[in-house]
Amino acid sequence: MSVITLDTTTCYHCGNDCGNDQFSIGDKDFCCHGCKEVYSILSKSGLGNYYCYNDHPGANRDKEDNRLDYLLEPSIVKDLVEYADDNITIVTFYIPHIHCSSCIWLLEQMNRLNPAIYFSRVDFLRKQVNIRFNSKEITLKGVVELLVLIGYDPLISLQDIVKKQVFSKKDDLVRKIAVAGFCFGNVMLLSFPEYLGFSAHDASFKYFFGWLNLLFTVPVTFYSGLGYITSAYTSLRNKVLTIDFPLALGIVVLFVRSWAEIITNTGAGFVDTLCGLIFFLLIGKFVQRKTYYHLSFERDYRSFFPVAVQVLDENGEKHVPLSDLQVGQRIRIRHQEIIPADAILLKGDAKVDFSFVTGESVPLNKTLGEVIYAGGRQMAGAIELEVVKPVSQSYLTRLWNNEAFTRSQDDRVETFNQKMSKYFTAVLLAVAFGSFLYWMPSDMHRAIASLTAVLIIACPCALALSTPFTMSAALGIFDRNFFYLKNAAVVEQIAAIDTLVFDKTGTISVAGGGNVSLESDLTMYEKDAVSAVCANSSHPLSQLICQYLGEASRGNFVEFYNEVAGKGITAQVNGKAIKLGSAKFILDAGDGGSGDNGSQVHILIDERYRGYFAIKHQYRQGVYDMRKLKPDYKLFLLSGDHNHERANLSTVFGDEGGMFFQQSPQDKLDFINKLQQQGSKVMMLGDGLNDSGALKQSDAGIAVTDNVNNFSPGSDAILDGRSLAKLPSFLKFSKDALRVIYASFCISLLYNLIGLSFAVTGKLSPVIAAILMPISTVTIISFTSIATHLAAKKRKLL
Repeated sequence: MSVITLDTTTCYHCGNDCGNDQFSIGDKDFCCHGCKEVYSILSKSGLGNYYCYNDHPGANRDKEDNRLDYLLEPSIVKDLVEYADDNITIVTFYIPHIHCSSCIWLLEQMNRLNPAIYFSRVDFLRKQVNIRFNSKEITLKGVVELLVLIGYDPLISLQDIVKKQVFSKKDDLVRKIAVAGFCFGNVMLLSFPEYLGFSAHDASFKYFFGWLNLLFTVPVTFYSGLGYITSAYTSLRNKVLTIDFPLALGIVVLFVRSWAEIITNTGAGFVDTLCGLIFFLLIGKFVQRKTYYHLSFERDYRSFFPVAVQVLDENGEKHVPLSDLQVGQRIRIRHQEIIPADAILLKGDAKVDFSFVTGESVPLNKTLGEVIYAGGRQMAGAIELEVVKPVSQSYLTRLWNNEAFTRSQDDRVETFNQKMSKYFTAVLLAVAFGSFLYWMPSDMHRAIASLTAVLIIACPCALALSTPFTMSAALGIFDRNFFYLKNAAVVEQIAAIDTLVFDKTGTISVAGGGNVSLESDLTMYEKDAVSAVCANSSHPLSQLICQYLGEASRGNFVEFYNEVAGKGITAQVNGKAIKLGSAKFILDAGDGGSGDNGSQVHILIDERYRGYFAIKHQYRQGVYDMRKLKPDYKLFLLSGDHNHERANLSTVFGDEGGMFFQQSPQDKLDFINKLQQQGSKVMMLGDGLNDSGALKQSDAGIAVTDNVNNFSPGSDAILDGRSLAKLPSFLKFSKDALRVIYASFCISLLYNLIGLSFAVTGKLSPVIAAILMPISTVTIISFTSIATHLAAKKRKLL
């Protein structure tokens, strides 16, 4: 009798069966012409490493879709793209097929497939890819065709799928938790007879329950826990040790030893410990994921940008929150303000800096009737626009996290998890193999038992759980107090700070709380012209002058406008040349004349000096309490204003070397850099107007904002002005949160030491492992949550 063996050939690209229709390149087999072509393109582009990260990572390309001509329609392209100019177009696609490290690697190498694509960045959790390309060399249709060709068909909807998708395509984390929890509960029940001891006539149940427990380990390990194993494998292939490696090692050892003991009838195994470990790890990941979503989606512009925009109607101007901004409304955007929604230019000289969007810092001139995309910052005078698209709920959040404003990781504070991950694995392996070598000469069985027991009991579950639980609670507490951090790592950045640098106007002073007096004989017409000039600026002093003079007449047309950061304004109104600003800018004088507790804005009209506005400042609540920080922090004031208020502020900052006036934006940045070179960890607090460079340079940049549209994406956090008085509490609470993580690690270490005292002897019983693992995990979760909230109450943040 002959036996016929059927050899099944799988596609090298997608892993499907090739069947009878088989295509080959060398020794590589493909199921269809599409898969063969994708492999050929990747190989010719030098991207063959795509197949090194995972086996058969690609999608089947047998199905061809040529119905993409609609992407050549200008009206549709306009709805899909986020930004477009003569050279650069930016678009974000939702790609359901993103599922592994190979996907991320390939999609971020698209510039090698086509040089017209400048940049592509994958957001794995949201399954999105953000692409920046040259619209002169490749169309939007061409970009989508390239995505389709390599197996990553974007899900395109004219209902703006990228912005509204959010949770529409969840992964199976919740199902993994459910499976692990179900198996964990059943395994615990089936293990109770083992814990309590079997009688002689019930011994048969021991083997039956053991085999049932083994069955539960299969879905828990190969479904719920597989992500940790694959992550550890990928990190090892990339020669990087992460916290997932010891976690995966513990899972594998638990699984292997449990099966070995139960099959050979030499023990009860550690099935309950395995299931409990994976269950609690997934709970930790769920909390971490929730924290991430909290940062990325729930905290949209309505939550953490305390901004409003000027809306113009028949009754004049009024400030409207961005959440209430409607399509068709006419808005005014002043110098240095960010355009919050796509809008058509109706009036004014638009010179827009799109560096927040594209990374390119050269301002672009826009003509009347042209669409200006959201995210640009107006760099000339005030302009009037008509909103044509609603404000996106996630767009400004993504703008804040733009790649162009992500500080190099080398400059950031190294997080506790990053520090511990370097050493934990090495110490764990040293203890494990040390105990193995100790017992090996006398008892090989005991040596193996001690090796596996150490890997089981010293699994860094608590280290993996303590940070996400603590940081999730801390971010929520900061949010309640109107302090919005860009990400969880900023908490540790703030905790490491030892130097505080404050801007003055708009930061420690109240933008709308000054008293203005005019020391001049301006005519009503000249006052109206000055008001028209100040209406173009978002600087706090300009806004105070506008409030004092009243709304300018619509008859005043600003023909020319130029604002020099930290100095003043040059403008032309109906043929009159007007200059407003500091004494040095207007008169080239070293000081601003006499002034007490205030600032002076000098006036020059048609080259004739016409006096000045005297502005007395009111400081925010709690400013004078900042002096209490001095024993622990060095305090500095950097102001672009004159030194009229030195005496008032000397009680906070000291009079010797603590205050610097007439500082340009570059001076502020250089000062921050100088402090850092001296070893200081610097927090800069500014209003986001003239301080964006210093905010980005500092170790923690905090943009202090009121009801104005002047935040800086280069900052690490946004602080509502009304919460500045809580800054000392925020600083102390950030240190408290870090102490909670340290304490939770010490608690975990204590449990590990107790467990290791049994493990190194090779006599770790399943009962001890089953008790220590869940108790340590529950202790860590409870401790981090309770301790964080107690610390917040102590600092009066709850």
